[in-house]
Amino acid sequence: MTQVTVTFLQQLSSDELIGSTKTLPSDARIEQVEQITPEFSRFLYQSVGSELNWTDRLDSTREVWNEVLIRPGSETWVLYRGGAPRGYFELVTEAGQGGSEVEIFYFGLFPDATGQGLGGVLLDQALTQAWRLASRWPALPEVSRVWLHTCSLDSPAALPNYLARGLKIYRTEVEESEVRDASTGLWPVAAK
Repeated sequence: MTQVTVTFLQQLSSDELIGSTKTLPSDARIEQVEQITPEFSRFLYQSVGSELNWTDRLDSTREVWNEVLIRPGSETWVLYRGGAPRGYFELVTEAGQGGSEVEIFYFGLFPDATGQGLGGVLLDQALTQAWRLASRWPALPEVSRVWLHTCSLDSPAALPNYLARGLKIYRTEVEESEVRDASTGLWPVAAK
């Protein structure tokens, strides 16, 4: 077991969003996946999370995975560069009495896309699309909160990026966690 610090961040108004000063390169675009499949979602999840110990969904069946994807207010957006996926974010919404709460459920870049200034632009787009989500899902109440969590196993650039985009820490927890190899099923481990 390993001690892991989990940090929860939020925005309570779209006015809190601090846009990125960078723009996407000319060969990059971010677009919504209109009819996401569990297979593509899992590919994105494993491609980003393989080096970050993302394992929480690896034991999910296709049906359980799909349940998250088809819920009202669930969206997946992909960053493409040179025609290939390089990162993504997944939004999941809960409608409450005070409005919709949108969680940036997953967010990240493929390992070969880190360090290129893409993370801030992708997060800017994730927050923008989260705040606009109710306009695309008329049955949901207006968005009153956007939130996410990160942990000490995440990229060292994650928390500074979240803070730079105007997210504010509202809770921190320390928990014991079994760290599993998230690359299982993605790439074989190289012989030493």
